[in-house]
Amino acid sequence: MKRILFIALVMVVAVVGARAQKFAILSDIHVTPGNANEAQLVKAVDEINASDADVCLMTGDLTNEGSDEQLRNVKSILDKITKPFYIIPGNHESTWSQSACKTFNDLWGQDRFVFEMGDLLVIGMNCGPFMKMGDGHIKQEDLIWLDKTLAERVKPGTKVLSINHYPILDDLDNYQDYVDILKKYPVITHQCGHYHRWRLYETQGINGVMVRALDMGKGDYGYTILDVNLANEWIHVYNKRIGAAPEIQFAYKTNTKFFDRKPVEVIDMVDSKFKVEKVFADNATIFTRLGLDDKNIYFGNSLGYCKAIDKNTAEVKWEYKTGAMLFARPAVDKKYVVLPTADRRLVWLDKKTGKEVWVHDADGPYVADGVIAGGILYQGGYKTFQAWDVNKHRLVWSNNDLNNYCQAAPVVDGNDVIFGAWDTNLRVLNRKDGKLKWSWNNGNSANLLSPGNVVPAVNSDKVMIVAPDRVSTALDRNTGKQIWREKNENKVRESLGMSEDGKVAYAKTMDGELVAMSLEGDKYELLWKVDMGMGYEHAPCIVIEKDGYIYAGSRHGLLAVINAATHKVEVSYHMGSSEVNGFDVDAQGNIYCSLIEGTVYKISVKV
Repeated sequence: MKRILFIALVMVVAVVGARAQKFAILSDIHVTPGNANEAQLVKAVDEINASDADVCLMTGDLTNEGSDEQLRNVKSILDKITKPFYIIPGNHESTWSQSACKTFNDLWGQDRFVFEMGDLLVIGMNCGPFMKMGDGHIKQEDLIWLDKTLAERVKPGTKVLSINHYPILDDLDNYQDYVDILKKYPVITHQCGHYHRWRLYETQGINGVMVRALDMGKGDYGYTILDVNLANEWIHVYNKRIGAAPEIQFAYKTNTKFFDRKPVEVIDMVDSKFKVEKVFADNATIFTRLGLDDKNIYFGNSLGYCKAIDKNTAEVKWEYKTGAMLFARPAVDKKYVVLPTADRRLVWLDKKTGKEVWVHDADGPYVADGVIAGGILYQGGYKTFQAWDVNKHRLVWSNNDLNNYCQAAPVVDGNDVIFGAWDTNLRVLNRKDGKLKWSWNNGNSANLLSPGNVVPAVNSDKVMIVAPDRVSTALDRNTGKQIWREKNENKVRESLGMSEDGKVAYAKTMDGELVAMSLEGDKYELLWKVDMGMGYEHAPCIVIEKDGYIYAGSRHGLLAVINAATHKVEVSYHMGSSEVNGFDVDAQGNIYCSLIEGTVYKISVKV
């Protein structure tokens, strides 16, 4: 009798082992309180709970704007899932975020996961982009974690299911680093969302699937069912419309043959009078621009450290740890470095030692670059813009009439402080008392089209911006009255700069061109245009002119230097694979920039 029971038990285990492991995958649900997707998500959760799915996965884009209200609302629905549940954020939680990406981790514990189901190891992580328009990017520390975790947990017979929000294609800027790690292990498939459409693709031997969004349009609401059968080496992907039976979408084998593609040849061009050199590589991701003085380079990284790097030796002179990722450039003065933090503080650090001197606790995170002028720090925050006496650590004035957060650096010129916010408005404040002189918006109520992450081009009589609405606009500096508005001719977006004489504005187009527009006269005038070889482009990297040369950076680490007189590209150099954060100039006229992948570059012109 015992022998019969033992044989029966073995047969049951064998059947279970051969059974497909079933996942319900939610992706791109885009829920805001009261919208149609909210009601459909409730239905989807009820269906998943009643199904035979083993696990439920959420691959990102829970919300539209990543606000705390939206995240808490969608969590109240997802908390009703009775299956084991694993979640990562998408670009709509990390590109726009009221909390600078902190609330997601506060609510769900972390933005990556790993778990095992028998011989199947499932691993997923956040891939940004982080607090600005850009390609997806996996942080350096997450790549290290991925490799270490797989090395420790993949045993003989283990297979790996990889999860992310983005496909492992070139819209994930460091996808090659990601693939190089995955290829060391038996990855059977990669599942992602982002594009709101079905697609089966292959990257260097790894089959990937873009799964459906909750709302596919025309009343088509649903989610994805993924069946993985390791014993029989097959994967089935089903389209599960709410209220309908699952329909097969893709079927493919798990025993993928791995191979390498030839890398794309990159040809760099650097005129002999320029020198481009990597001066530092950090152990984490860098989202900030650089603070500079005669001796040091200052930046913040994704592990929450502010660091001071010696310009000559590249040694770390000091570092200061905060409680969240850093997105704002350290503001450098004679005695202090003032650090705006995502853990809701303004921190005064001793410039020589990095020791904390004084702290202001704020109501929300700081992600905006501040500007110090005349001993006063002009700093945007969450629903506020402030002026601080740097030496006295004293608030001079505060304007609290904003309806969202600031991000880009303000322009402080004459008696004006000029900046945009993610509440649709561009504002000009009185520099002395912070009172509003005028505000302007483009007539669109969508926060995502705000001039929130563009540094305006400002001369004596005009203010010009290029925002996510892809239109350049010139305004009267004294009144805010619209002078001209270019009709989407060039597809400009957030990347802007100005000539040193204030007569020309430079903007990068989404086709990777640089356009020069006149800031003289009362009509829009395109002066010239040059193709910088960047291709499709959307990095909100400022453009600067210094000593007759114009500097621009791309989403894929390309530096372009254009001669302002001849309009010719004199430097086209790939500094890396990730987005250029922005350019800053030191007192000696050297250009410095950081890349998201954690590197710092110096560009100098030989005399």
